[in-house]
Amino acid sequence: MAIVVGLVPNREGHAALDIAVQECLLRTTALIVVPGPSADPDGDDRDMLDGARSRLTRAGLDLTVRVGSGHHEIAEDLIEVATDENADLIVIGLRRRTPIGKLILGSNAQRILLDAPCPVIAVKADG
Repeated sequence: MAIVVGLVPNREGHAALDIAVQECLLRTTALIVVPGPSADPDGDDRDMLDGARSRLTRAGLDLTVRVGSGHHEIAEDLIEVATDENADLIVIGLRRRTPIGKLILGSNAQRILLDAPCPVIAVKADG
């Protein structure tokens, strides 16, 4: 069992990764990171991953990066990986929205919430 989180190089992605690490530490389970189309786990986003990996390693837990089947939407990849890994939880980041925008959830977030094979935590970035 594991927790799955999408790696997205923005504030919401950082917040989701942080909460995912906290949940892994609480549940003593591994973390599987699924890079989004704009993420670069071997380049610009490496520091973010290294920080998360360090926190988990100190607790004796693993962090792995797993690429989905190359769908163009991170929602598809997260659902696929969560299903394949029999995940306990998916963690996603949400953007703050205007009052009107709150009526419509982002398409990726909506797809994950509706089709996930496990519970989903949706996280907003601070600020």
